[in-house]
Amino acid sequence: MTIKLAIDCMGGDHGVSVTVPAAISFLSSHDDAEMLLVGKPDAIEAQLKKLHASGNPRVRVVAATEVVEMDDPVEVALRRKKDSSMRVAVTQVKEGLADACISAGNTGALMAVSRYVLKTLDGIERPAIATQIPNEKGSGTTVLDLGANADCEPEHLLQFARMADAMVSVVEHKEHPTVGLLNIGEEVIKGNEVVKRTGELLRASELNFHGNVEGNDIFKGTTDIVVCDGFVGNVTLKSTEGLAKMISSMIKEEFTRSWFTKLLAGVAMPVLASLSRRLDPARYNGASLLGLRGLVIKSHGSADAHSFEWAIKRGYDAAKNGVIARISKAFADKSGAAGAVPGGAQPPQPDRPDAHPSTHAA
Repeated sequence: MTIKLAIDCMGGDHGVSVTVPAAISFLSSHDDAEMLLVGKPDAIEAQLKKLHASGNPRVRVVAATEVVEMDDPVEVALRRKKDSSMRVAVTQVKEGLADACISAGNTGALMAVSRYVLKTLDGIERPAIATQIPNEKGSGTTVLDLGANADCEPEHLLQFARMADAMVSVVEHKEHPTVGLLNIGEEVIKGNEVVKRTGELLRASELNFHGNVEGNDIFKGTTDIVVCDGFVGNVTLKSTEGLAKMISSMIKEEFTRSWFTKLLAGVAMPVLASLSRRLDPARYNGASLLGLRGLVIKSHGSADAHSFEWAIKRGYDAAKNGVIARISKAFADKSGAAGAVPGGAQPPQPDRPDAHPSTHAA
């Protein structure tokens, strides 16, 4: 099975200088992948020439004349820039030409465009942003929502949990992943009314609900999945990123203070290297926009080629493991409704802008 990935080459802080090298590097280690490089052809071709990748049979350039800038309002991306590399890349998924779209562009714009073009799966009211945060077990804790929905009802949080359960089950091969509800304490009586009601719904559901968890449980790996609203999730994500950078900076500073600490650094280097790999934000780059009728992966806007390649891998893994089909089936089983068509091909949709939730950069 060939996995076709649409890359928004113009998105992010660095555009083609990052996205194209990352795509070509990914192809070198994945024989079953093909790339649709979406953006301004001249800029993409220039990068391909630098990489000696012109004429690669597994690469196709898809033209787009506009670029969604990182500071563009959602309305501009959605209504004015209809031939942007972001929108054209997402459209490749809708039309069944690609199995997933990967973009480092403006998060709010990407969510709005993706929701408008792809629509949501049956039974899902709001898409959510999910990613992994490294934990002390050497793996990652899947956390959602990370900023797509600042205000949620309990039913929305239950839907987020079901979507994450379906994704983790197939991508990480955990048939019954554990689910935690982020709260200010483990006790059932703690939290606001939304959290308390969500806990009741999760306990009554078919999910493997562990119970309430606190922020430090994300890093402990207490549960495979942690659910929260987008406001809390976005704050958590940004705090985690800041913590990882601070630890890395402190280690570098401490081991350059004197000849003695430099000597200690040499002795401790294997341990430090292992710690650095586990905390490396690049390994966890790539957040999934769950709940849509197609796969869309959001990379950090400031990602370098190495980091963006990890985001491509997330899209590849999700497509290869049939995440959309699994989520669709999970909701069809609960509602009795027919699921969406997996693999990107979609039934005809009315051409009208959907109302979209308030979105924050993830």
